[in-house]
Amino acid sequence: MVNQDRVINEFLELIQIDSLSGKEGQIAKVLVKKLEELGLEITIDNAGEKAGGETGNIIAKMKGTKNGPTILFSCHMDTVKPGLGIKPVIKDEVIYSDGTTILGGDDKGGIAAVLEGIRLIKENNIEHSDVEVAFSIWEEGGLFGSKYMDYSLLKADMAFVLDSGGSPGEIIIQGPAQDKVNAKIIGRPAHAGVAPEEGISAIQIAARAIDRMNLLRIDKETTANVGVISGGEATNIVTAEVLIKAEARSTNEEKLNKQTAHMVEIFEKAAADFGGKVEMDVERMYPAFTIAEDDIIVEKTKEIFGRMGIQAYTASTGGGSDTNVFNGNGIKAINLGIGMKKPHTLEEHISIKDLVNSAKMVCELIKIFGE
Repeated sequence: MVNQDRVINEFLELIQIDSLSGKEGQIAKVLVKKLEELGLEITIDNAGEKAGGETGNIIAKMKGTKNGPTILFSCHMDTVKPGLGIKPVIKDEVIYSDGTTILGGDDKGGIAAVLEGIRLIKENNIEHSDVEVAFSIWEEGGLFGSKYMDYSLLKADMAFVLDSGGSPGEIIIQGPAQDKVNAKIIGRPAHAGVAPEEGISAIQIAARAIDRMNLLRIDKETTANVGVISGGEATNIVTAEVLIKAEARSTNEEKLNKQTAHMVEIFEKAAADFGGKVEMDVERMYPAFTIAEDDIIVEKTKEIFGRMGIQAYTASTGGGSDTNVFNGNGIKAINLGIGMKKPHTLEEHISIKDLVNSAKMVCELIKIFGE
């Protein structure tokens, strides 16, 4: 039985510890102490050194009482801005911030659930196979923790990432790959009032490229977006340089390659039309993943939700998470809903019911894979 007051109080404690991306040092210290008190073996990897953060990922291990598959639970420790000085408010069985910051349920709701789930296993002497925990750094804005994770420290056969917004019962089995598509458009400066014909406007090149580019919803599997445009100094100068940050995503690698190539081609064509240049920076940020409906990780997860009286369902997401990176590194992973609503906004909230069910979900998953 989940200790509701305990899991609520622990969640409230965690969200009030500042932990913006790259600044997870304090929350890591607190979590290491909690995991040690639970009897887990702790290692901090060197991901922080590679990413330029305060700490590495926390890798913890709970030795099994019987043989069986090794399972991994993963959540990220960092939060987005504005995430300093979070003040929680409980209203009608739902936890909010005071409206001046995000709440931090993304992803401290997951962390609280993992800690409580493991406590239940320990307190009730429940038989289990080996369990691993990975609390990652800097997931927001780059998935740096999972990218730089020392995978030699993990032996897991499968992973459960607690980082999706649906209520417990949601099982994310498909997610897209993402390409970063950045362009540096180079024109030629000139006085816009005296000799504009001598200039080449990088803004004009950018405008033509974006106007002719296929963007936003491309098809059911593919999206693309231009998110940031910067450049220019004054209205009396023909702009010589513009920087554009864009992306493309798809669950279909062939379609992603096609969309990215299209975006590069359009930038290059627009630059050539005006006599300018473009320097492109394209990078695959993370791979796509698809887990079969009849895979054991999905079937067992559906089974534990059945035991809990919760309707399970599988879904695809358009977002990226540590789930993508785990799958790309050979650990079969699914992303589970924990009930964080409106993440990354001042209206973010999580219900106490979802928080409690998430903790029970962790306990039940450990139990079923130990049976």
